[in-house]
Amino acid sequence: MSGAPHPALARVRKAVRDRLADPSWPRGEVVVAVSGGADSLALAEAAAFTGRRLQRAVRGLIVDHGLQEGSAEIAQTAAKTARELGLESAEVLTVEVGGRGGPEAAARKARYAALRAAAPPGALILLGHTRDDQAETVLLGLGRGSGPRSLAGMRPLDPPWGRPLLDVPRETTVAACAELGVTPWEDPHNSESRFTRVRLRHEVLPLLEDVLNGGVAAALARTATQLREDSEALDTLARGITAEDGQLAVGELEPLPPALRRRVLRRWLLDAGVKELTDAHLRSVDELVGRWRGQGGVGLPGDLVARRAHGRLSVLPAFTTTKGD
Repeated sequence: MSGAPHPALARVRKAVRDRLADPSWPRGEVVVAVSGGADSLALAEAAAFTGRRLQRAVRGLIVDHGLQEGSAEIAQTAAKTARELGLESAEVLTVEVGGRGGPEAAARKARYAALRAAAPPGALILLGHTRDDQAETVLLGLGRGSGPRSLAGMRPLDPPWGRPLLDVPRETTVAACAELGVTPWEDPHNSESRFTRVRLRHEVLPLLEDVLNGGVAAALARTATQLREDSEALDTLARGITAEDGQLAVGELEPLPPALRRRVLRRWLLDAGVKELTDAHLRSVDELVGRWRGQGGVGLPGDLVARRAHGRLSVLPAFTTTKGD
């Protein structure tokens, strides 16, 4: 190729360059998670291209989940292509997928654990999530009714993870690969309608784009950004209310708007060791402040209970007895 790069390739490279040159992003080694799909291959080339100009080492990691026949060969092909696209090295990691949750969740957990373990300390691990992935994530959160944190989608930077392509549509990464002359691998799981995300991708989003005359994926991604900014602002305010000896003063919580108060309570409950905290748990604990009428404690996962006594909130073992206000 000579002269100006193809617009799709230029857009992917610019997205990566803008992120890697951002002083708020980690300055260590750059690792690209490569699956062999269009998104990760376009990301790999752009990261290698940018790395050479910024004089930063960039290498690839490929995870073989072993879930499909020929997966080892697919992984080796992805590694070879990544090296041809300019990465300094590309290593295949073999994992065993199992544990709780569906196959998608189990594979994701195994993949992230392997990438984190193989990356050097302080490295930035780039993931090829695009604007379309963000839109799907927002729709999944909307369907679960899990609140603004879920609707805020994926963060561009959540160390060690970096997602520089969240503003780039999938069609652009596909076009970039075509310009590079590489043939991406098509994961057969991406066409299986038993997976909710696949149905969102092939049925729901196309229907929404048709009914609403286009631009839905971009609008959902913008919504995620706006909600994430609002959430981060509330989180910053919530950090100003701290526990003393593991307890929260009700007097500090009562004047707060409910949305801010629940963020304080959420962080406090998680710090106290409450696992699998749900919105219902959080709202019940919030009623100990916002709708106090002398009620008893709120049962929480892990045989814990949140209680109000003498103007303070505490998280205690469920068998502990205290006298309320």
